[in-house]
Amino acid sequence: MKFYSPLTADFFPNEPDYEDEFYDEYEGYPQDGHELLEYETAIRDAVENDTRDFGGDLMQYYREDDSVRNKVVTAVPSVEVHGNKLCGCLTVELKEPLLDDEQTALCNYISGQYSDGWGEGFEQREIDVGDGKLYVHFWQDHDFELKRDVPDMTEFNKLLNRPKKPKMQLIGQDGNIFAIMGRASRLLKSSGQGDKAKEMRDRVMSCDSYQKALNIISEYVETELSPKPTPKCDRGDAR
Repeated sequence: MKFYSPLTADFFPNEPDYEDEFYDEYEGYPQDGHELLEYETAIRDAVENDTRDFGGDLMQYYREDDSVRNKVVTAVPSVEVHGNKLCGCLTVELKEPLLDDEQTALCNYISGQYSDGWGEGFEQREIDVGDGKLYVHFWQDHDFELKRDVPDMTEFNKLLNRPKKPKMQLIGQDGNIFAIMGRASRLLKSSGQGDKAKEMRDRVMSCDSYQKALNIISEYVETELSPKPTPKCDRGDAR
């Protein structure tokens, strides 16, 4: 789960123009998320360096013994491009989903960390960006919100709704490629994949070898030649 929030900064050039009406001696040039895009790498590196001492996990400072503590494994701040601007990005690892009131409690805690905890210290650290220094703010006193990212499920749903491949045996069957193609075509049509049947036939008719034709057919129906799923490794065997 990710939460995004506005990111702002003050930029102090190495050679400031004190006559510039937009320059403030104490606040430099204000920068918003769009202007901070060019400093993405420098800011991300600065966040990683600043949080290294506590493993980058803001939940280490969460003192409540409640369901949020039991469900949230880690809450790691960083930055990420979101909506064509650089934003604060909190990546939350969970044991199980948060209820609405638990999510509110987490967001309130993180808002406090951004304003009076970790973020208050981070915004005082200068970030060298070559032509000047940046001071980055994860919290603002107006228009601040931790907004949960809702992933686009379109492609995932397409995979879920994709028709399964019909199964067809090659071994011991007629070795005539046209007979094999005909059987595969009928299987596809019977499973509601008439468009795939036509696509398969067109590809088979334009290939130049028997083996290639079998491989093409095995992309559309499951045969002995179809790729087998890669077995999952036991976590205990990982190195």
